[in-house]
Amino acid sequence: MKRSYIGVITLAIILFLDIICMQLLVHQFFYENYGNVLLYMIIMIILFPVAFIIYKKEKHKGGGASGK
Repeated sequence: MKRSYIGVITLAIILFLDIICMQLLVHQFFYENYGNVLLYMIIMIILFPVAFIIYKKEKHKGGGASGK
């Protein structure tokens, strides 16, 4: 399958931001800043479906001999 560079780079950036939010969430939870924990959790809940949607679009965008 052929994928566009923009889609792959966007997906990588979103997943990287998801990892950063997870690290910040754990750090804030350790220091009992629960307001910030909720903020980072909401950001992660928003970012993951966005990454999944981009993945689905990139999966169906590519051509190839597989016939899917």
